Amino acid sequence: MKNIFIQLNSEEMLNRIDKLSPNSKPQWGKMDVAQMLAHCSAFQDIAMGYSFPARGWLGILIGNFVKPILYNDKPLAKNMSTIPTILIEDAKEFETENERLKQKIITFQNNGPEKCTTHPHPFFGKLTSEQWGKGIYKHLDHHLKQFGV
Repeated sequence: MKNIFIQLNSEEMLNRIDKLSPNSKPQWGKMDVAQMLAHCSAFQDIAMGYSFPARGWLGILIGNFVKPILYNDKPLAKNMSTIPTILIEDAKEFETENERLKQKIITFQNNGPEKCTTHPHPFFGKLTSEQWGKGIYKHLDHHLKQFGV
């Protein structure tokens, strides 16, 4: 399983993000490309300990049992539900969101696993830094595939 903390894996993500354009169209889902970038950036904020969405009752109930979904080799399901606080519905500017996400990926990778949040994921609960690293890679991969890159 690839991990965003591995420099080669983070460089792969940055290169794929660079292949997006303001005209990139989703193969599924409701977000446009700028909204997707903002969504991925908001997810990055959780892993970096900048944002602390509350745990919902469903996550408390089953999150621990299903958390391998986040860091195993199986692709995430299309149109999977998301954390309500990072659901982006308002208009976003592509260039701004593109640069913001790339900078967060670079910072996260440079900070390394030791600076990863210890705060629980809002659905899956407590994650190790390795699980966060794999989960960030998998989440980015899912959304970049959504836009064909």
